[in-house]
Amino acid sequence: MRTTALRWAGTRTLLVEVGTLEDVVALHRRLTDAPLPGQIEVLAAASTVMLAFDTRAHALAAPAALDRLDDGPSTTVGGREITVDVVYDGDDLAEVARMTGLGADGVIAAHTAQLWTAAFGGFAPGFAYLHGDDASLEVPRRQSPRTAVPAGSVAVAGRFSAIYPARSPGGWQLIGRTQAVMWDLDRDPPALVRPGDRVRYRAVRELVELHPTAGTPTPRAEDTGGAEASDTSLLVLSPGPQSLIQDLGRPGLGDLGVPAAGAADTASARQANRLVGNPAHAAVVETLVGGLRIQACGELTLSLTGAAETATVSGPHGRRPVAARAPFALHDHEVLTVQAPTSGLRSYLAVRGGLVAEAVLGSRSADTLSGLGPAPLVSGTSVPVASVARGHIVTHPEPSVLPRPREGTVNLRITSGPRADWFAPDAIDALCRHPWSAGSQSNRVGLRLETGDRQTPVERIRTGELSSEGTATGSLQVPPSGLPVLFLTDHPVTGGYPVIAVVVPEDLPAAAQVPPGTSIRFTVVDPDTLLPRPPARSREP
Repeated sequence: MRTTALRWAGTRTLLVEVGTLEDVVALHRRLTDAPLPGQIEVLAAASTVMLAFDTRAHALAAPAALDRLDDGPSTTVGGREITVDVVYDGDDLAEVARMTGLGADGVIAAHTAQLWTAAFGGFAPGFAYLHGDDASLEVPRRQSPRTAVPAGSVAVAGRFSAIYPARSPGGWQLIGRTQAVMWDLDRDPPALVRPGDRVRYRAVRELVELHPTAGTPTPRAEDTGGAEASDTSLLVLSPGPQSLIQDLGRPGLGDLGVPAAGAADTASARQANRLVGNPAHAAVVETLVGGLRIQACGELTLSLTGAAETATVSGPHGRRPVAARAPFALHDHEVLTVQAPTSGLRSYLAVRGGLVAEAVLGSRSADTLSGLGPAPLVSGTSVPVASVARGHIVTHPEPSVLPRPREGTVNLRITSGPRADWFAPDAIDALCRHPWSAGSQSNRVGLRLETGDRQTPVERIRTGELSSEGTATGSLQVPPSGLPVLFLTDHPVTGGYPVIAVVVPEDLPAAAQVPPGTSIRFTVVDPDTLLPRPPARSREP
């Protein structure tokens, strides 16, 4: 394996550049087999491998550990070989035949003659980038991407082939279709093709339609995070603009195209659980602004944290206010109404014992990008509450874990990004010089930034396309418009735009609380002390 460069992608994340795609596959396999100390994610891409760690100390130790890796063979036996039947009648087959000069029969022959290696995943759960050795099929993406590509579409772009696992937008050239199910949560593992596997396409005249033979399995205790349901529950009377069940997410599955997801503001979610004596990973309700109304079915103890300051309880004995960040009782048939916060965006509701929901890939978090996890709460939804185990001791009231905006501006600390060299030397300073505004299209995927009164778009000094590579939560990715997107918890695991800077993990809860229209100011900090650093030193984190 030949490592050509190491680039910091945040205080706890490294982007390792390697010489060839074969080196990418080999390094990914090596680090999957034998993770480095503190490694929580290894994600392969076209020419890089992204490594994420649990602490700054483990991240700092990683470069030396990578230097000690030898070039010997990986301890893992090579991936599986999978045969996929394809009907070659895709909408772009004639265009690919024209661009390659092979004719339709030649395209089919070239596509089926070679063995394709799954180099990396990304884009969507179950989507695998398959690399072939025959350059005769190398074609560009479509100039105008389709808004919807059918599931099972077989496509080519660049030196890669892929099968779309679900209906989604896409810009690859479609040459055929298959019935192969690329992503199935009832299968272990759910992805049909994983990095290191090899795929051989086989041309057929027609496809045999497969029908499921069994229904959805009944959730077991382990499916719900080990929590046994009690005879109490929450009844949703109104979800407000958006209410989701969240826990701490499902990190480590990026090579399957699965985002970490989880609570957008983990600090507030942890606090809500701590106040009612739950473990940090217990499932909570994440609700946007105000308007959530729930009714207790049984005697419950709750806590409310995050943006919310107050809520109201109504019942047979009248109305009473309850304060945030303190445990409180919600008696049988009483109704809790979460009021709109004066600042912030997301509030978290925890119930002593935790909420019971089916775990998907080890987590009960709702992922708005991939659709994994529990469905958004709607009026009439009944959410079971888990039995209270020993040690679930409620605590005293606590202060907010969130910083207060200064004069209406949220301040976020950043370090230099892995592709800062795609921008002018003073670009990061310019990024910090004036405030930005959170756009109205912001969501759990990311904050879409807009120029403020004096801010201008970020300009690149390099042109062309950047090969897709892993992206860390907190990355400030800059598309051609020059308006950065700050990736939040449901962001895609890979991206094709350069990342100029990365928000430090300690400030991600504050970033998750930024409402549209709010002013945001960035400050470059030293990655070890998190204190402001001179602009001249802002290149290396």
